[in-house]
Amino acid sequence: MSSRTLSAEMERIASRKNPLIRDLRQLGREKEARMRQGVFLCDGDKLLSEAIGNGARIREIVFREGHEQPAPEGVRAFVASEDAFSFASPLVNSPGPLFTVEIPRWEDTVPPTSAVVLENVQDPGNVGTVLRTAAALGCGAVILTGDCADPYNPKTVRGAMGALFRQRLLQIPLEELAGTLRRWELPLYGAALSPESEDVRTLSLRRTAVAVGNEGKGLSREILALCDKKIILPMTPGSESLNAAVAASILMWEMCLK
Repeated sequence: MSSRTLSAEMERIASRKNPLIRDLRQLGREKEARMRQGVFLCDGDKLLSEAIGNGARIREIVFREGHEQPAPEGVRAFVASEDAFSFASPLVNSPGPLFTVEIPRWEDTVPPTSAVVLENVQDPGNVGTVLRTAAALGCGAVILTGDCADPYNPKTVRGAMGALFRQRLLQIPLEELAGTLRRWELPLYGAALSPESEDVRTLSLRRTAVAVGNEGKGLSREILALCDKKIILPMTPGSESLNAAVAASILMWEMCLK
């Protein structure tokens, strides 16, 4: 899906009561709707270009009236009034376009050689930043476990800046995590403020999975019990912790580029 054409046959949508407009609004606000339909909502021309460039499966596109542009060949395209578009969009005063993308199903046939595990990281911006950084650094997989933010929440999608279209992402219950990592032959290291933690500068993180928890509570006892090692990022005295996305980014650099 690479070429884009301007279609004179775009259907015009005038009312916020239109079924497609109401459906897009629901996709932007309800995780259950995204999971039920197997699609997520994106907003913006940059994300559209990323989706097309990475071969994402786009279902439909809605342009804001006055902002029409060429659409990918074979994709249904619509033009919505300002009122209808604003009702559907999760952003304020967005020029659009709005479009839906099928949630990728990542094959588990080729084991990754590195992974970052996020446990209970609830801020969508942090999850999006980790996905974006993982894609940039070549991290093999991002795993979400516990009560993490929905990776297909519009805030996460914006934070990921197109990484969702190319970064391998798995959501795995904690009870299945150890078995998955064993199958991939990746030891699990947990970032923790603990007397037992080893300075990350003294270790190699090549071919490992590294777990990061949220800033408030860190990793749970359950996931720490699964860890082969506990590790720590050294900080100046008086510093309590790093932002989860910052910590994960530093660790991914150690895993993938050092």
